[in-house]
Amino acid sequence: MASNRSPLIVMRDTRAWQFQVWASFGVAVFLCATGLAYLPGQALDRAFMVMGYVFCLSTVFVLSKAVRDSHQAAQSGVPETPMWRLVVWGGFAVAMGLTGWGLLRMEINDTYRAYLGVSWLYLVTSAFTLAKTLRDRHEADLGEARVRGEMAGRQQVLNERAAAAE
Repeated sequence: MASNRSPLIVMRDTRAWQFQVWASFGVAVFLCATGLAYLPGQALDRAFMVMGYVFCLSTVFVLSKAVRDSHQAAQSGVPETPMWRLVVWGGFAVAMGLTGWGLLRMEINDTYRAYLGVSWLYLVTSAFTLAKTLRDRHEADLGEARVRGEMAGRQQVLNERAAAAE
């Protein structure tokens, strides 16, 4: 008996895309680390900026996951945890706002400030792309496992039918 089902296709990012995403993130981290390591001024300013960059980076990953989870919850009809959206977006806004405020208030050369600002925004955008790529890979892995499980189940049914026919 032939199946009318079309084969399930699991979409995956190419290796070139994955390399580009990781390379971009690595370059962004390197540029930020270099800029912060040679940041002129007081040690307290450097510490504040390092904490701000790390805070922004962590909130990017949390926000990325929360947005995707929210979309999946809306599709499945499962309600979200109350106030979670506010906490996640609020944390991201505070991280970005405080880091931007710290960058603007520091007494440094405008060119250096621009370098730090651009590298910081590059880090944030490349982190969002990395988070999406990692989540896509995870979902593709789950999809492939589901397909393998369905195929094994179908094969077991066919084997049982063949054994019963003998």
